[in-house]
Amino acid sequence: MASATPPYELFYWPHIPGRGEFVRLVFEEAGIPYVDVGRLPEEQGGGRAGIRRMLEADGPGMPPYAPPVLRVGDLRLAQTAAVCRYVAERGGLAPKTDDDARRADALMLAVMDLVVEAHDVHHPVAKSLYYEEQKAEALRRAPLFLSERMPKWLGYFERVLRTNSAGKGRALVGDALSYADLGLYHVVCGLDYAFPRALAALAPQVPRVMALHAAVAARPRVASYLDSPRRLPFNDHGLFRHYPELDLPA
Repeated sequence: MASATPPYELFYWPHIPGRGEFVRLVFEEAGIPYVDVGRLPEEQGGGRAGIRRMLEADGPGMPPYAPPVLRVGDLRLAQTAAVCRYVAERGGLAPKTDDDARRADALMLAVMDLVVEAHDVHHPVAKSLYYEEQKAEALRRAPLFLSERMPKWLGYFERVLRTNSAGKGRALVGDALSYADLGLYHVVCGLDYAFPRALAALAPQVPRVMALHAAVAARPRVASYLDSPRRLPFNDHGLFRHYPELDLPA
C-alpha cells in the first residue's frame, strides 16, 4: 500500500459524486488512504463551510479555482485531470514512459470534455438556473447529444482501445490499468445513470468500452469501494442527472 505522509486531503462537495468521484476512484484503486474533507462534520473542518474556507484562503501556494482540490502539506492542486494524475503517479496508476504519460493526460482530458457535454444536456443555458428554467433548451439539446456526441465520444475511446496493441483491448494506454481507464469507467457509469436507454442501444457498437467498464468494476479494490458507504450514489444534483424525458423514448 502506498504511503500517505503527509496526509492526502480531498476537498469536494459532500452530497454529490461529481468530479470528486474521479479522484476517489484513483485513491481507492491505488490503496492510498485519504481524507474526504467535505464529508467530515463542520465542527471537524468539513462540510461545505470547510471547502469554502479552503477555497477562499490565500495561502499557501496558488489559490484553486474550484473543487476538486487536493491538499498535501503546502500543495493545493485543482483541476480533476491534474489531481488524478498526481495521485496516480504516487499510487502506481500512471504510465511509466513519457509518451504513454502524455497519452494518458490527453485521454483524461478527453474524458473531462465528455463530462462537460453530458452535464450541459440538462443545463444548456447556465449552471445558475434550475433545470426547469431551461427545460425547453435541454429537450432540444438531448437528442443531438444522444445521436451525435455520445456515439462519437464512446466510439473514439473504442478506437483507442482497439488500436492499443499493448493493452489488447483491456487498457487505453500501455499494457496496464491507468487513471485514464478509471476515468472512462466512471463516465460510462454516469452515462448509464443519466441515459440508460441510450447507452444500452449504443453498447453493441462499443464492446471494448463496455468490457473495460465491467473489468474495472470487478477489480477487488474498486468493487470493495462501490459496496462501501464511502461511495456516494448518483443523484439529481450532480454532473449526471436522470431526467427520463431527456433519454431515448422507452
